[in-house]
Amino acid sequence: MFCNSCGTALEPSFVVCPQCGRPTGERVNFARPSRLQSHLSTLGTLWIIAGVFFLVPSVGMFFLGTFARFVIHDNPFAQTFGPIVLSVLAASIMLVALGGILVGWGLRSREPWARAVANVLGILALFHPVLGTALGIYTLWVLLSDDAGVEYGHLAHN
Repeated sequence: MFCNSCGTALEPSFVVCPQCGRPTGERVNFARPSRLQSHLSTLGTLWIIAGVFFLVPSVGMFFLGTFARFVIHDNPFAQTFGPIVLSVLAASIMLVALGGILVGWGLRSREPWARAVANVLGILALFHPVLGTALGIYTLWVLLSDDAGVEYGHLAHN
């Protein structure tokens, strides 16, 4: 017997292809959901919440940068470059926020690209004290469990 997806030779006892993770046609009935299945929706929601939390200071910095030139009167250097620096910082924080929201949406809708991007953001989140570190650890715990790559690939294609 061979896998219909990748052509790997299968033993009759296999319910999932060891190469690509596709079911062999027999119904698989799991007694309880795996760690990935039970935590994926929660993880996606947490990434969306983290993205929204980053969005708030970003918008505030954009407004502050817009009005900074009217507040700073005595220093022409600060009056010129202050708004630019604040806008660049706000744009970078907004990119992080939009990345978190996008990854959260991707995980919740089981997009194929979302696992890889979430792993990268999870590693980067480890360096953001307390909440970012907790989110990074939780992300890596969920997405890097045993056979999570094969299982996520299977979930993403269904």
